[in-house]
Amino acid sequence: MNSEELGNLLDRLVEGKQAEADITTLRQFLKEGNNQALLQLGKYNVNIGQGQDIQIGDRVFVTWNDDAIQALIEVVQKQLPKATGIVENLPRSGVVEFIGRNHELYTLYQLLQDNQRITVTAITGMGGIGKTELALQYALKYKLQYLGGICWLQARGLNIGSQIVQFGRSRLQLNPSEELDLLGQVGFCWSHWQAGEVLVIIDDVIDYKLIKPYLPPSEARFKVLITTQLRLGKSVKQLEIEVLDESSALELLESLVGKDRIHETLNDAKQLCGWLGYLPLGLELVGRYLDRKPDLSIAQIQQRLEKKRLEERSLQKPDSDMTKPLGVSAAFNLSWDTLDDSTKNLAFLLSLFAITPIPWKLVEQVASNEDPDDLEEIRDDNLVNLHLLQRKADSIYQLHRLIREFLQEKYSEIDKADAQKQKFCQVMASIAQQIPESPTLKFLLQMTPMMPHVAEAGTTLINYLSDQELIQPFAGLGRFYESQGFYNQAEIWYEQCRIKAEERLGTEHPEIATSISNLARIYQSQGRYTEAESLYMNALEMRKHLLGSNHPNVADSLNSLAVLASKQGRYIQAETLFTQALEIWKQTYGNEHPEIADCLNNLAMLHNEQGRYHEAEPLFIQALEMRKKLLGVQHPRVATSLSNLAYCYNLQEQYNQAQPLYIQALELSKQLLGEEHPNVADGLNNLGMLYLAQAKYLEAEPLLFQALELQKKMLGEKHPNVATCLNNLGYMYDLQERYLEAEPLYLQSLNMRKLLLGEKHPYVAISLNNLAKIYREQNRFSEAQPLYIQAIEILETQIGFDHPITVQIRTNLEKLLVLQTNNSDN
Repeated sequence: MNSEELGNLLDRLVEGKQAEADITTLRQFLKEGNNQALLQLGKYNVNIGQGQDIQIGDRVFVTWNDDAIQALIEVVQKQLPKATGIVENLPRSGVVEFIGRNHELYTLYQLLQDNQRITVTAITGMGGIGKTELALQYALKYKLQYLGGICWLQARGLNIGSQIVQFGRSRLQLNPSEELDLLGQVGFCWSHWQAGEVLVIIDDVIDYKLIKPYLPPSEARFKVLITTQLRLGKSVKQLEIEVLDESSALELLESLVGKDRIHETLNDAKQLCGWLGYLPLGLELVGRYLDRKPDLSIAQIQQRLEKKRLEERSLQKPDSDMTKPLGVSAAFNLSWDTLDDSTKNLAFLLSLFAITPIPWKLVEQVASNEDPDDLEEIRDDNLVNLHLLQRKADSIYQLHRLIREFLQEKYSEIDKADAQKQKFCQVMASIAQQIPESPTLKFLLQMTPMMPHVAEAGTTLINYLSDQELIQPFAGLGRFYESQGFYNQAEIWYEQCRIKAEERLGTEHPEIATSISNLARIYQSQGRYTEAESLYMNALEMRKHLLGSNHPNVADSLNSLAVLASKQGRYIQAETLFTQALEIWKQTYGNEHPEIADCLNNLAMLHNEQGRYHEAEPLFIQALEMRKKLLGVQHPRVATSLSNLAYCYNLQEQYNQAQPLYIQALELSKQLLGEEHPNVADGLNNLGMLYLAQAKYLEAEPLLFQALELQKKMLGEKHPNVATCLNNLGYMYDLQERYLEAEPLYLQSLNMRKLLLGEKHPYVAISLNNLAKIYREQNRFSEAQPLYIQAIEILETQIGFDHPITVQIRTNLEKLLVLQTNNSDN
């Protein structure tokens, strides 16, 4: 060592910046005895006499033994200027503005105020959540409280003990003996620490056992704050921090790119925050990148992220002035590298699920080859413990959006990744297949958390579905939404089912016919009869061609066409089709089957529409009993049968028989389907109409209004069922001679029916009749007569000359003509 090198080393000693290697080098150098270089020690009151005696202060040493070297270090470090203010070694914060963590700061303050014993508090959370920054901001905010100093220690990759000793020497002028081992030197520092409360921050702890031996003694003045991804034991107070809320995330972006730029494209900014999962690290990286790119719009960076995912450069290149300059993948890799293969495989499997809460039973089904206890152990001890997976509720877990992206990129590192994807799709297809056409509310609630994962199989992972599984996710999702009256959502899934099936299976395939039939049913529910009929016919012809004329699926198509024909008033055609379908099902299943019960019910409804009540009633009863026997008493279709039988009695003015059946049907629908469902709206409407028939207006009015509002909510403002509710409310006012209130409701219903059902539908004729009737009652004969004539023309064509409704409206016209004659005579 030359003089310059020795001078630099001594300067580091004075400044308290020496490392252990410096002490070793100094010891070796002094024992070798370079007299020329040693002359520099004079300025530190060190003199070497003629006989080579060494005088250090008021002490004399014969040789450079360990005591002499320690005395030299002490006298050199006495040159260290006395610290002013709080002694600390806090790193520099890189945040532009600390946002969204005020509550956490205050909570942390409260946790660290326990003066009864040593306080160890941990800030826990996933990588990139802002644990280090929160600890640093706490230290800065409450710095003056810690007169004994603030010691910042880095756990990952560095020795905690050495850092404590170095802090003691450089900042507190402590000089533990070199003869002590590291633990002894650390103990010396703690026991000789200056007075006042002390805050010790240990950042990024990856193994609590490694830091535990170096913690301060059990004195209340020492406060220990650690940051870690680990979930620690009960002896450590823990503050788990979550991602930012939307408003705080937007505020963080504003601080980086400017308020005007965010507010000009607020919706885009909200979508960007959502894509980043409101993770502070992701927001800061993208915000800083946008700040460097003033011509890059928020929508454009969103598009880049969706295309390149975590490989997008904005998430890969941190600024050097950030508190922890790491990209998102680099931050997550710190945890990934600590995982064993079993944990990595489970983590990748979880990334296949949708970015929504995951019922753990689904994971066990997909990983059915693994022991459930082993899966639970890996989940809790590794993934949850490292905050890579969050527990959201009992047996419900979720990955953060960016962690999910990160895990999906580990595809190449996972053994049999494709097999995992195929098994995932098998399980989701199986779950979708379990959804019936008329599920109960309890069943729907059980299935709701699973639906996003079923959708993932039908979208992102569709290529891993076999041909046999292909339509199941789509059809299941369609039934799930259709059964709740969410026809628009159901239509989307049924349409996608048809498109994807045709792409893979061609245009001629039994599954194509099924998907077409499902889509037709939705069109029918939406009142789009022309579109529905065309699709039903396509499905029927395809099934006959592929399966033969006597196949049960052919019967299904015939039954569907019959229901549609009935709704359009084509009763003769409908009856023929129902009869054909019933014969095929009986040949296939025998005399008792749910499909046969459905067909009997539909045929009874047809007879009802035709006024053939004595033929309808036994069919309704037969369908009801068969459904009870085959489906159980607590089933939505039993409620439908009860309501239909009540309607039959209502039309025959057998009100005492109808009322208890209507009430029973309504209560059963509410119990099975929930308070908000189209079937419940139908039940409210039916009961209200029953009360109207008995002139119980006070009982009827609230029920009819409830039915209307519920139908609008479930089906939209324009729907055949909404038109019926409007008509019925108008009828209620009509019966009470409140014609000014009835007229606008009748007009709304008429116009909606024309729009949705066509100008020649029987329901349009009924609306024309109702409107004509209130005009007649107000002596507006010239307005009433053409409406009656239009109604009769429609009904004679659509349902026949002798239909009871046709006869009744013809009678109404005759009454009008009599009134006109009498009025002209007067």
